[in-house]
Amino acid sequence: MKYKATNRGFTLIELLITLSVAGIMLTIAAPSYRAFVQDSQLIAQSNSFHSAMMLTKSEAVKRNNTATICSSTNGTACNGGTVWSNGWLVFADANGDGAVDAGEQIVQVSAALSGGNALNSNNGARVTFSASGFTNNFSTFSLCDDRGAAKSRRLILNRQGRLQTETGGGTC
Repeated sequence: MKYKATNRGFTLIELLITLSVAGIMLTIAAPSYRAFVQDSQLIAQSNSFHSAMMLTKSEAVKRNNTATICSSTNGTACNGGTVWSNGWLVFADANGDGAVDAGEQIVQVSAALSGGNALNSNNGARVTFSASGFTNNFSTFSLCDDRGAAKSRRLILNRQGRLQTETGGGTC
């Protein structure tokens, strides 16, 4: 009995067609993937800031005293600016002055935002929560990437301490 040898593999034409289809698919998918990654990064950073705000509120209620979240560049003191992109810190603010004083416990320190994203506030460098969980002012934060205001995320904090997130309309 003779066995006939069969060739296994791809022909050159099959390989070229497969590579052409893969190339077309990649040119279609790559921009969508980049937008997906940017959207995911904005959502993660927005959630991180939202969590820090709610941590500040819960610390104030738990301690039955004021607690503050402020923008910080070094993780040990508030910097006094409206740019929060360089990080923030949450601390128990026993005297309610909005500054980290001796004996006041720092609860959380957040690092700078990645990806060149910007987080800015419309009215100040800190938010102080009272023991009841209320804030002293109405605040709006804008989280933006290189796509501008249309794809930004706005975080709106009302005086009752509720933080609402909206897509678009931020001031970048």
